[in-house]
Amino acid sequence: MIGIVMFFTALLMLLIGFPVAFTFGAVSVAFGMVAGIMEIGFDSGIVNALVEGFGEGVAMFDFMPFRIYAIQQSTILMAIPMFIFMGIILQKTGLAEKLLESMGFLFGEIRGGVAISTVLVGALLGASTGVVGASVVAMGVISLPVMLKYKYSTELATGTICASGTLGQIIPPSIVLIILGDVFQVPVGDLFQAAIWPGLTLVASYILFILIIAYYKKDLAPAIPADPSRGNKRKQVIRALFDIIPSLTLIILVLGSIFAGVATPTESSAVGCLGAIFLAIIYQTFSIDMVKEAALESVKITSMVFGILIGATAFSMVFSYTGGDELVEHFMTNLPGDDKLAFIFFTMLAILVLGFFIDFVEISYIIVPILVPISETLGINPVWFAILIAMNLQTSFLTPPFGFSLFYLKGVAPSNVKTVQIYKGVLPFIAIQALILAIVAVYPEFFGISSTLE
Repeated sequence: MIGIVMFFTALLMLLIGFPVAFTFGAVSVAFGMVAGIMEIGFDSGIVNALVEGFGEGVAMFDFMPFRIYAIQQSTILMAIPMFIFMGIILQKTGLAEKLLESMGFLFGEIRGGVAISTVLVGALLGASTGVVGASVVAMGVISLPVMLKYKYSTELATGTICASGTLGQIIPPSIVLIILGDVFQVPVGDLFQAAIWPGLTLVASYILFILIIAYYKKDLAPAIPADPSRGNKRKQVIRALFDIIPSLTLIILVLGSIFAGVATPTESSAVGCLGAIFLAIIYQTFSIDMVKEAALESVKITSMVFGILIGATAFSMVFSYTGGDELVEHFMTNLPGDDKLAFIFFTMLAILVLGFFIDFVEISYIIVPILVPISETLGINPVWFAILIAMNLQTSFLTPPFGFSLFYLKGVAPSNVKTVQIYKGVLPFIAIQALILAIVAVYPEFFGISSTLE
């Protein structure tokens, strides 16, 4: 039971507010010592048990340097800093602003048009950058004031922005999918291909929901009058295409090189970095200072991810040593009903609940490694399982009270937008995500994914 107590101790410390990487590291060391003492026992005296137990606990960490070195050698994880760098460069080019302005005026004349354009821009930014914070903040600064000005429902406006900003977690290239590819030890390109149709289905579902709401409740998402200053419709379409084509070209370069087998995800991330810099030159926002700032921000974010990974590695090692993984496996494989369906249902529920409190990186590196061996035992296709987890982790960005997208939007929203309104606004989109997740779980073949190992 030491491993189970260790897990809930770490979760409690995270809820209190301790830094993630240090929490996992400290809890691992502390419970490693406890496990060593329990193994020696107190038959030979308390002092002897403490001395030898501490020695046994320290010996448990002898292989940590090799584990850390293995992390540093992972070619899959090399893609993370480069995709982050690409996203930050695109953020600084003003890409989001140009996309939102053009598409907002393009769709604004239909009811719910600005909300629809926000979803489409969120999908494009997700496929271009994958940086949730940047997408939500950009759309919150630009799109939210426009929707509020034209009497959109505050709940619908804020919910649309939060949900659209999280699309980068499932639409490739996604940092979540790269991390899960490393955890599951499956090709990231396979995960990218499998995630496209569920991601596009989610986008289509958001748009359908907005259209239905706007049709039946016209006052929630009214149409915006045409702006003569932007020229006729033809000129607006040309301007929108001029803003969209560079982003689509970058997406095709990055994803197309992976799907065509020309480049690995790591190599394509380098292509994405060069493409982002090229776009910055096109938009006349390129400067050495901008590249330096983007590089520094990339290092900070990457250091955070890898710090968590090192702490999580120590945590999973001690968890396995104390027999926690065997206890979890015994519980999961003895659930009532069909083993596979019961396992999927319980794990999705557990990850959803944990997503209320902790970030996707911690879930990916702490919870998922415990579940992977069990899924292999049950013959579950790791690609399908990883897609389900990725969609579930996307929901963690929206779920109150600790969804990161909610905080990002609240930070840039006008003072008259209440936190409760943002919470209410995301609820329909959480329900849509849960519905699509259930469809992918029950009918994976509809999305071209097999649920079992072939």
